[in-house]
Amino acid sequence: MKQDALKAKIKDRYGRIALSGNSDCCCTPQECCNTTDFNPKLSSLAIGYDDKSLDSIPQSSILGVGCGAPLNYANLKTGEVVVDLGSGAGIDAFLASKQVKDNGKVIGIDFTDSMLRKATSAAKENGFTNVGFRKGDIEDRIPVDDDTVDVAISNCVINLATDKVKTFREIYRILKKNGKGRMIISDLVTSKEVHGESVDTEDWCSCIDGALTKENYINSIKKAGFSNIRTLNEQLYMDEDKTNGRKITGLIIGSVTGQ
Repeated sequence: MKQDALKAKIKDRYGRIALSGNSDCCCTPQECCNTTDFNPKLSSLAIGYDDKSLDSIPQSSILGVGCGAPLNYANLKTGEVVVDLGSGAGIDAFLASKQVKDNGKVIGIDFTDSMLRKATSAAKENGFTNVGFRKGDIEDRIPVDDDTVDVAISNCVINLATDKVKTFREIYRILKKNGKGRMIISDLVTSKEVHGESVDTEDWCSCIDGALTKENYINSIKKAGFSNIRTLNEQLYMDEDKTNGRKITGLIIGSVTGQ
């Protein structure tokens, strides 16, 4: 499949989600799919978000998209610089901003214009002055300077990239080096990868056909230079009956820049 065509499909799908909500289930718990009364907040609670925390951020940022809650494991500190990769409408960026406080900084990166407009508008309307959103393709070049970021987070986005190693190398580039920068990401892995003509664009956009095995996913992180790679949480996301014989597992992985 051509990369440009796939990226156009991803932009279209998530652009529609930004405008009308996540009613057709992208990267969200299986039990929430295909319902007429989809509730994005309930979906977010199901993957680990905290009810009180969600009430503290713009409700427009909660789309129920994701496969985990990486901030639960990030241990953010006051004053840190955080980059949220594939920030969407801003849920994790806004939550992070409250943890790093006014002397910290959060940068959300997304390549879907309608998501960026939605997030930027919510930040302005709700007084989030330490949060900003930038357009960028995370597997091309993240629009952030080298060695300037304390923490990179991402929630079920890197599986959408066609070149995971290149994506992780970009993340490594922007993080502070010598173990001072850390990455905490939530993503999906599969028991069996899909390649070539077997790839279905809809399933790729739903975070399924672009998933790697756990071994290959972790090896992609290693190739980018990260060390101390740890699986912080692991749980079944979809069983074989719903994915043509492939088991899909949700992971939260933490790692640091090489020593």
